This record gives sequence, structure tokens and C-alpha cells, in this order.
Amino acid sequence: MRLPWTVFLAPTPAALLFAGKTLFAAGLALWLAFRFSLEQPVWACMTVMIVSQPLSGMVLAKGLFRLLGTLAGTCMAVVLMGFFAQTPWLFLLALAGWMALCTAASTLLRNHVAYGFVLAGYTVAIIGLPAIAHPLTVFDQAVARCTEICLGIVVASAVSALFWPQRVEQNLAAQARRTWEQGVAAARAELAEAQDATQGLLAMLGQVVAVDAQRDHAWFEGQRGRQRARALRLLSRDLLSLLRTARGAMRQWRGLDESRRGALQPWRDELLVTLADPQAPALEALLQRLREAAGTAPELDNDQRYLLARFAILLDKILLAGRALDSVHTAQLSAVAPSALARHRDVQTALLYGLRSACALLAVGVFWLASAWPSAPGAMLMAGVICSLFANRDNAATIGLGFLRGILYAAPVAILVSQVLLPQISGYPLLSLVLGVPLFFAALGMAGPPSVVGTATAFAIHLLVLVSPNNHGQVEMGALLNQLQSLLIGVGAAVLMFRLISLRTPRRTSRRILEATTYDLQRLTRVPLANAETWFGGRMADRLLLLARHIEQLSSGERGRWEQGLLALDLGNELLHLRACLADAQGEVARARDAFLARFAEQLEVGFGDLQPGALDAAAERLRQALDQAPDDEPHRLARGAIGQLQQTWRSCCLEAVVEEGADESA
Repeated sequence: MRLPWTVFLAPTPAALLFAGKTLFAAGLALWLAFRFSLEQPVWACMTVMIVSQPLSGMVLAKGLFRLLGTLAGTCMAVVLMGFFAQTPWLFLLALAGWMALCTAASTLLRNHVAYGFVLAGYTVAIIGLPAIAHPLTVFDQAVARCTEICLGIVVASAVSALFWPQRVEQNLAAQARRTWEQGVAAARAELAEAQDATQGLLAMLGQVVAVDAQRDHAWFEGQRGRQRARALRLLSRDLLSLLRTARGAMRQWRGLDESRRGALQPWRDELLVTLADPQAPALEALLQRLREAAGTAPELDNDQRYLLARFAILLDKILLAGRALDSVHTAQLSAVAPSALARHRDVQTALLYGLRSACALLAVGVFWLASAWPSAPGAMLMAGVICSLFANRDNAATIGLGFLRGILYAAPVAILVSQVLLPQISGYPLLSLVLGVPLFFAALGMAGPPSVVGTATAFAIHLLVLVSPNNHGQVEMGALLNQLQSLLIGVGAAVLMFRLISLRTPRRTSRRILEATTYDLQRLTRVPLANAETWFGGRMADRLLLLARHIEQLSSGERGRWEQGLLALDLGNELLHLRACLADAQGEVARARDAFLARFAEQLEVGFGDLQPGALDAAAERLRQALDQAPDDEPHRLARGAIGQLQQTWRSCCLEAVVEEGADESA
């Protein structure tokens, strides 16, 4: 893969600022490590390069959880060495088990906590593997590594926060605006029945998930950052609700015959025109007219008025999302923030990723025990680091190859610096100059596109590893080549294991996603309504993105699982809409509602593939009769329409399940 050389030859001002700050922080950490006579000053400098991020809040968050993970890994290294100091093979088994556990945990969790488990995993390898030959020194090595890493974290965080900080909470405003625009565009594409509506849906869900990750970083930037993070939770909830309403309105539209559609076509056209340029005054004016037409138009039947009411709810959702967007800008909440987006967690996938992390480490460990190669612990250490960082990624092998590319780029530069330049210089200023030039260009790459970040980071880290500036002289050529060989073997073993143990069964993965969705639909009848939107919407966003990622690997007959995923989303959306309409119901309506929800959950226990089309009819009819006896207000009118839409979506799910079952049998 070719590197985009414009990142290095024509960097942006932001990239130059980031590279300058990173280089200054790395140099300061290295100088302090020399000043304090630490055993391996290079670890402090490497830590700065690892935790540095373009935004200050990201550095603070990453640094804090790196610190916690390092402390946990340090304690575990001492414990494992204390138990298995005399039996290296048992130590390797215990280390592999610990790394598998940390990799699985980092797969199930998100953001900072996941990063903490990554650090807890490979810190044990960093401290424990060099101490295998001298187990009595493990405590000293643990204290030394922990001190050097903590120094790098503190310096990187301080420099990022004090010198020209680029705050996440300020960047959130622009990201929130783009997310809101993406949400309105996705809703309009659904209403217009555009061919790219599915792509718009995925883009909007991906944007919501990405912004939610940035929200976690802003939490570490003071009170305003936390207020913006809360406001962003409001925005995510409102945008998911907006998407739900748009899809529900179009299902209602498709259920009308041509004559009834014709009567409402002017309203739909006007709505599409308004959403093309969503200004608040125009939205509010159209909302008022839609409400009046839905409540008083005598020439319209109940289904038509229900559709106009849904159009009005759609506009109201857009206005609510706009107010949440203003809250992100002003850091002043317009409502009580809901819970954060829930995430899809796949335990089987996490265990698979943990298995390949352990197998990669054990493969190099067996090679070490069989060959007694003195540099094999370095290869194991490299394999452990790669597995901790990347074993929980779907494209782990590709990322590992990018890491390997960074090592190959660093090798000739390290040879030039360590064997030619360093022997000719004395003093810290010249050392900073010699190391600073290649590290500056590496920092430029770290601020570039994702395709460059991994390679640039690997280049910076392994340049420092191979040169290893310290107080005891320079690295000899033989030792450097031996270390380079161990790095390549370690990374190669990890990449090979990523290739051998991978998700090659998207059919099984997609089936597990649908099973988890079915279980969530059952729970959706009981989850508190205030948090149901973010709980169900966040999980479904993750699952639809995963289904879309694996859909091309399925056979044409099995791709109906994507449609099943969308229908499950629609089924949950209609259930949420019905619950919202009847949230304040009392008496017979409340009892009929509860009976309907219980019947809904009971039927889903048989699984998504065994649903019966008429399973909800009796409970739905009882609820309709209760609504007919209740006052004819707007919530009850909306509930009558929601029941019909829920039954229709249920029947569509049953039909799609039959089609999918036939595809499975043919496969």
C-alpha cells in the first residue's frame, strides 16, 4: 500500500501543531527520564508517542486508563512471577490465559475501559517476560517500567492540556451538526423512498456511534465538556427516535391504496421540500398545519389522519433534535439527559479473539522453549503487544501488516542513527536533534488518515526500541539486528495467528445477531420507556452495522438476514411507539396494553424463525376494543394506528423468516 506522501510533504497547520507538541512532550519525557537516572528512559518517550492524540481530552482519557491498566498489569506480573517463577511453561500458560481474558474484555467493552484492559494485558508481558531468567528482579523491573510509563503519561497529558489545547468538546459541536444533518437527510431519504435510503440509514447510524465515542473523551475536559457530553446523549436519542418515526411513517404510507395516497400526496411533497432546507420557522409552521389537519379534516379516514399525525411527530422530533443540537453548542441542557447508547456484546466473538491472542503468544513461547533462543522473549513480547492491541479487531491481520511495515521503515533509520550518528555526538541537545527529525515526520503521520496512523505509530515506537537511548552507551549492531529479528518474528507470528483464527463464518455471526435481537425485543416490553430509545437503538445500530459488514460474505439466499435485521428494528420501533402512545393509560386500556405486551414477549420466546402470523391478533383485538371505549383523544388515536402497524410488521417478520428458513435449507 502506498503512503499518501502529502501528509508529510504538505501537512496541515493542525498536523504541524500536533507534531510539534508531541515532539516537545517526547523530548521532555526523555530528558526527565535521563535526569532521574531511570533504567530505560526510552519507555517514557515511547509512552508519549503511544498516548498522544490530536485532541486534549483524548490524551487525558487515554492516559488515565493507560495508567490504570499499567498498574493492574504490573501487579499481575508480580503475582504470576511469584507463583510460577520456577516453571516457565506454567508462567507462559498463565500469561496466555491472562492475555486472552484481557483481549476478550476489551472486545466486549468500549473506549477507555477497553483500552485499560489492553494495557493490563501487555504490561504483564513487558514486565514478566524479561524477568523469566532472573525472577528475583521482577519487582524491581515492575517498579522501573511503571515509573517510566507513568512519567510519559503525565508529561503527555500536561503538554496536551497546557499548550494550545484542541479540546474535544469544541470539536463536538461541528460533529454534532454533521450528525444532525445526516439524520435529517436519512429521514428525508426514507420518506422519498430513495434508492440510497439504506446507505443513508447506515451512514447515520455509523455517525451516531462515532460521535458517541467522542462524547466519552469530552467527559474529561471539565464541566462544559461534561455538559456537552450529556447534550450529545440527548441528540443521539432524538436522532434515533427521528429515524424510527420516519420508517414508521413510510410503512403506513405503503399500507394505503392509491386513492388515499393521492389525497395525502401534497402533504408528503411539502414535507419533502421542507426537509430539504430544514429551517425552524418552516418546520414549526408545517407542524401546526399537520396537527390541525390530522385532528379536524372530515374528508380523511382514520388511517390517513394517523399518517398525518406521524408526519407531525416526525417534524416534532426534528425540532427536538435541533434543540439538543443547540444544547451541544451552548453546553446548556434542554431536557434531562437519557442513559448512554447501549452496545451490542457478542461473547462468542470475544472468546474467539481471546483465543487467538493466547495462541499467538503460546506459538512463540513453544518456539522459545524448543530453541532456547536468547532473544525469543523479545519476540514473545512483540506478539503479546500486537495481540493485545489488535486481536479484537475484525481486520487484525491487515492492521498487523501495517505495524510490520512500520518496523521495516524504522530499521534502516535506526541503523543510521544508532551506528553512525549517535557515536559522533555527545549531550542531550544533539541527541534530541538526531531523534527529533524522524520522530517529527512520524508524528505528522500520526495526525494523518487512518491508513497512515498505524504505520507511523509503529515507526516511531520501534525506532525508539531499536535505538534505545540510555545512560550506558549505544546499542551494538549485532544486538540491534538480533532485536530486529525478534520483532519481525513476533509480529509475523501474531499476523499468522490472526489469519488462522478469524471470523470466517459470517452466517453464524449473523444468526447470533438476530438471536440477540430477538431477546432484546422481549426485554423491550419491560425496559423503562425513558431509556428504551437509547438502549434498543444503540444496540440495533451496532448490529445493523455488523450485518452490513458481513452481508457481502453471505450467499445470495442468506442475505435475507439483512432484511430480517431491518424488520426487527422496525418491530422494535413500532413497539416503542405503541408504548409511548399508551404510557399514561389507565383502567381497562392499561390492562389490555399489559396483556398485549406480555403476549408479544411470550411469542418471541420461540425464536425469530418460528413466529406465527396470527399470534398477536387476539391480544390486539382486546386492546382495540379497550381503546374504542376510551376517550377519543390523540394518544388513543395514535395507539389504534400503532396496533395495526405492529401487526403488519409482525406478519412481515414471519414471512421473511419463512423465506430465510428456505434459504438455510437450500444452503
